[in-house]
Amino acid sequence: MKNILIIHTGGTISMLENKDTGKVSTTSKHPLTDLSYYFKSYANVDEVIAFSLPSPHITPEHMHELSQKIDLMSKDYDGIVVTHGTDTLEETAYFLDLTIKTTKPVIITGAMRSTNEIGSDALYNLISSLRVAVDHEASDKGVLVVMNDEIHTAGNVTKTSTSNVATFQSPQYGPIGIITKSSIIFHHTILSRYSHPVSQITKNVFLLKAYAGMNEQILKALYAGKPDGLVIEGLGQGNLPKNTVTPILNFIEDNIPVVLVSRCYQGIVQPTYAYDGGGKQLKEKGVILTNGLNGPKARIKLLLALEKTNDQNAIRNMFENEK
Repeated sequence: MKNILIIHTGGTISMLENKDTGKVSTTSKHPLTDLSYYFKSYANVDEVIAFSLPSPHITPEHMHELSQKIDLMSKDYDGIVVTHGTDTLEETAYFLDLTIKTTKPVIITGAMRSTNEIGSDALYNLISSLRVAVDHEASDKGVLVVMNDEIHTAGNVTKTSTSNVATFQSPQYGPIGIITKSSIIFHHTILSRYSHPVSQITKNVFLLKAYAGMNEQILKALYAGKPDGLVIEGLGQGNLPKNTVTPILNFIEDNIPVVLVSRCYQGIVQPTYAYDGGGKQLKEKGVILTNGLNGPKARIKLLLALEKTNDQNAIRNMFENEK
């Protein structure tokens, strides 16, 4: 029987509902620990608590600490399962996917309903994650997100609903595998993976969503904040209102990389339109286009890229030629 380490970081999967008030909050003891006898038929399991934080409180520094812990402790285990709050789960998953060195299975899971709520998915998702972690086909696939009988890659998965238990989806691509009562079935594979381990997190990257009528005002305010990088969720295929072009050039001329994604949840940005603010013009002026990432994940990648280099051509290559 394989040896699996569960690393708890907090989130709804670590919380309980107060039956009198309906409020969901943290507890002094992880509620799933008392149910650990369910794990024995799948693996020999050890548990550690890295953090006890709701996921909106998770920072890139926490992600970096978790990445280091996984690489250190994975030497003694056949796989790792991380429990995490769902609000920023996809960002942590992607950070870990880009930074961990182990090829052993690393699974991240969470819950939309706390352990003592009716219809809780907490224990079920954790057991499903253990089952995936001990499956030999889960190795060398990067970080996988297991929720609601589905297995998703860290690069594609995103939270799509505020409260539905089927919230985690991979728009356009679908899950890489599914979980049945008797089997773990991988029906897709990963063609390529890229690793960008870092020794620290020190940079500050802003994320901005474009909107109709957007002008230079908000960009000037962000520029005054002296960020190390900027990610913009643009319109359509990667376009912006024309009044944003000049202030964006101020960032680029100051060697502050500007990365453009689309606020659409399907498709990729492309240098198609040549009008003022169009994607073709923006690329020609030095804006970096992504290869299918959403805004939060592009921010994570830019944070890591800036720890490695300030060369905008090197950063451009990381975004435009890696998927």
